[in-house]
Amino acid sequence: MDRHHTPSQAPRLCRNCSKIRPSGSLCPHCSSDHYIAHKEIKELSIAHIDCDAFFASIEKRDNPDLQGKPVIVGGGKRGVVATCCYMARLFGVRSAMPMFKALKLCPNAVVVRPDFDKYKTASRAIRASMDSLTPLVQQVSIDEAYLDLSGTEKLHGKAPAEMLGELQNNIQRDVGITVSIGLSYNKFLAKSASDLDKPNGFAMIGKAEAREFLAPRPVDFIHGVGPALARQVSQKGYETLGGLQMAELKQLIGLFGETGLWLHERANGIDKRPVDPRSERKSVSAETTFFEDCSDKELLIDHLWWLCEKVALRSKEIGVAGNVLTLKLKTSDFKTRTRRMTLTRPTQLAQVMFRQGQTLLGKEVDGARFRLIGIGISDLEQAGADMADLIDPGALKRARAERAADIAKTKFGSNAISTGRGIRVQADRQSRKQSDTQKTSDQTSRHKDT
Repeated sequence: MDRHHTPSQAPRLCRNCSKIRPSGSLCPHCSSDHYIAHKEIKELSIAHIDCDAFFASIEKRDNPDLQGKPVIVGGGKRGVVATCCYMARLFGVRSAMPMFKALKLCPNAVVVRPDFDKYKTASRAIRASMDSLTPLVQQVSIDEAYLDLSGTEKLHGKAPAEMLGELQNNIQRDVGITVSIGLSYNKFLAKSASDLDKPNGFAMIGKAEAREFLAPRPVDFIHGVGPALARQVSQKGYETLGGLQMAELKQLIGLFGETGLWLHERANGIDKRPVDPRSERKSVSAETTFFEDCSDKELLIDHLWWLCEKVALRSKEIGVAGNVLTLKLKTSDFKTRTRRMTLTRPTQLAQVMFRQGQTLLGKEVDGARFRLIGIGISDLEQAGADMADLIDPGALKRARAERAADIAKTKFGSNAISTGRGIRVQADRQSRKQSDTQKTSDQTSRHKDT
């Protein structure tokens, strides 16, 4: 049943056959007693779909030996947790947690290296199913998306809730994983609803109940309110969304500026953002965690080049160029250093990112030991033609050489052309990967023995 209080005569969606019926404990179509009830079930049309523990679910789907075991998908002891199954979460493991900390909390976890090609294949299959329902699909990551199903009832002959129920069941049958669905009248509440009933959940938040539902929630229940803003709001006397609901809008704007308006709207269940399938990517980036803390400048530069190649490849694939370059470093004591620079012209070229990234990196190599390095571009725009640079006469020649190398890689494979730096990094990572794979295999064998 729905976790929200609903009248006994509220319409009910059968979770088994996805048909809406007026009331009754058993579905007249399939005799199932598994249902979700809501008085606005036929009016709500904005949905948020979230794949449950996506990477870990795919790994368990493909490896029966992992069933019933805590699984962490990540990059070995020096990396971070990409995701983990719900069993591992019971031990306190969370996404983005350092791997050593995750294994300390859950020492019996099976660690699996991520296989992004496999995850992308599953994501594309799910996306195709969503596209069959509505053209208004806004995918915000590989494992979650918003859908606007307004007006689709005439096309499909069923209410949005019924379509979503069928979608949920079809994904489980065809892709082999579960998803959780939130249904409401705007994006904020749809996402909030999808978090209420996991895994394989389906929850709804209607207009009539929104303010009452939100009132007791803490301020950081609003997506986008981080610890710093939550403390700031709390210090002004607002501990819950109910407190923000009772505050005058003028007072909130006086205290928090434009953020005060945003807080007021969210606390009252207002979100005017449309589901926008054209929503643009804000940045392209790549990062890597070292197997051992590194202070060696040449090794840092090698990895910087390798990451620049990855960012350049992704940028070219989606046809964007960036105006701002960002270098990210994380020290051995987990302190993050972020350095940015605005480029003279937008780029998607690895050699441009690398040359400017080296300048940023040179200012940070001060004897500190780093566990992570990353590079990325932002302030994106549609990529244009390469142009000559009066300050750097060799820029256009290098750009043409990189484009020629891209063509060769497309035709003969990614390893057809590589630099010395790229070869050194790849060889080192392959060696480390084989070592980690052996450790993971040994760990899995121990689980089988027990």
